[in-house]
Amino acid sequence: MDKQEEILIEATADGSHTLYIPSIDEHYHSIKGALAESNHVYIDTCWRKAAVEFGQVRLFEVGFGTGLNAALTAAVAFNEKIPTVYFSAELHPLNPSVISALDYSSHTPFHAEIIKAEWGIPVEIHPYFILIKLADNFLTMNLPDGINAVYYDAFAPEKQPEMWSSGCIERIRSHMIDRGVLSTYCAKGIIRRRLQSAGFTVERLPGPPCGKREILRATAE
Repeated sequence: MDKQEEILIEATADGSHTLYIPSIDEHYHSIKGALAESNHVYIDTCWRKAAVEFGQVRLFEVGFGTGLNAALTAAVAFNEKIPTVYFSAELHPLNPSVISALDYSSHTPFHAEIIKAEWGIPVEIHPYFILIKLADNFLTMNLPDGINAVYYDAFAPEKQPEMWSSGCIERIRSHMIDRGVLSTYCAKGIIRRRLQSAGFTVERLPGPPCGKREILRATAE
């Protein structure tokens, strides 16, 4: 995405906001509810499963975007006292002033700190959450090893097909430990089959309330 591209702020059905890019007709979150989607697809479906399985979470997020997923994860890690190391890659970081206009801090703590955190170095947001924001290209960067959770939150496959290729999914799997968990809002059959081919057991789960009918959760075999 071009840094100079027009970005609009839109309200979603749960009272939170999201960003919209007219040139590609794409929203950063579901218009049915940005908070509801992030909590359901990533926190409840992925982070909690990894936390129960391993007692600590080493997570990689495909697409930092607005930082909402990171802020919600920091909050649940703090509340449940689960050590979490959170890597997030974004090739074109958004202007902090654009993100601040979404007012996520009124819905969840730690968002302002996460947006202000310096890129490229580990930043302790609180004793149970270390953030490493990487301004890098997911397609070519060196991925961290030992990952036990993945938020696959790139733009939709029809908008960014290169981000959903078999090669990308296989590379993610190669950096995950066995029983690690990946979740995504995208439930397309082709993505499910690519996950299975890469060595995941894939579940179709109900989507967030009033949102998408199904989402995917994949467990590394």
